[in-house]
Amino acid sequence: MDHQPLRGQRALVTGASSGIGEGVARALGAAGASVVVNFASKPDIAAKIVEEIKTSGVDAMALHADVSKEAEVEAMFSAMLSAWGQIDILVNNAGLQRDAPFVELTLEQWNTVLGVNLTGMFLCARAAARSMIRRGVRPEISRAAGKIICISSVHEVIPWAGHVNYAASKGGVGMFMKSLAQELAPHRIRVNSIAPGAIMTPINRAAWETPEALRSLLRLIPYGRVGTPADIGRAVAWLASDDADYIHGQTIYVDGGMTLYPEFAKGG
Repeated sequence: MDHQPLRGQRALVTGASSGIGEGVARALGAAGASVVVNFASKPDIAAKIVEEIKTSGVDAMALHADVSKEAEVEAMFSAMLSAWGQIDILVNNAGLQRDAPFVELTLEQWNTVLGVNLTGMFLCARAAARSMIRRGVRPEISRAAGKIICISSVHEVIPWAGHVNYAASKGGVGMFMKSLAQELAPHRIRVNSIAPGAIMTPINRAAWETPEALRSLLRLIPYGRVGTPADIGRAVAWLASDDADYIHGQTIYVDGGMTLYPEFAKGG
């Protein structure tokens, strides 16, 4: 079995300086890809992750951009392409929450979440697709001209009271990904999503930090454990490889069974 199925490929992971994005960036590096670690803040942490990815014998660099801002996204892709000449894999991971009860939800909280979680995916995917289409398929690198993977959420399908902006953004990601997959298929660009369930990251620390919070969370996870960024990283690395070449336009839920409606396990 090839332990570096992504050898020779160039990847960009948005929001890669912590949490799921960091796990994905590390997994892609371990699989042989050179990795751009995108960050919006904490340049020192991004630089440390870059150095650690390089120990896999691949290239890596940190590039700053707020993905909700068109000029910053375009500058980031220009920097990547001028350094490496190509992009084979885009992982649209950057995401955030600004939670509030709906009647108190501000327009700024709504716009901030939609701007990063959905508009950010559009801006990055557009820049990546332009480059992938220009280059076309290089069979010695991959059977596809490029791979775009969106990190969605179980809240693509599970409603989430108190988080209406976040759930709306992830529902949008679902149809964005499928429509993009339909449009880019003739160019041999594969587009898919990974939808994580509960993953131990800084964004949701309160949900798993105390024994009581963890017990409450585990009631929602039939498989009986909380996921880790490495669980998502491995799934992304596989989905980006030619082993998954016939998978297109799909959302793969990596959630320990959270989407099985566990409340119904004992009746209903």
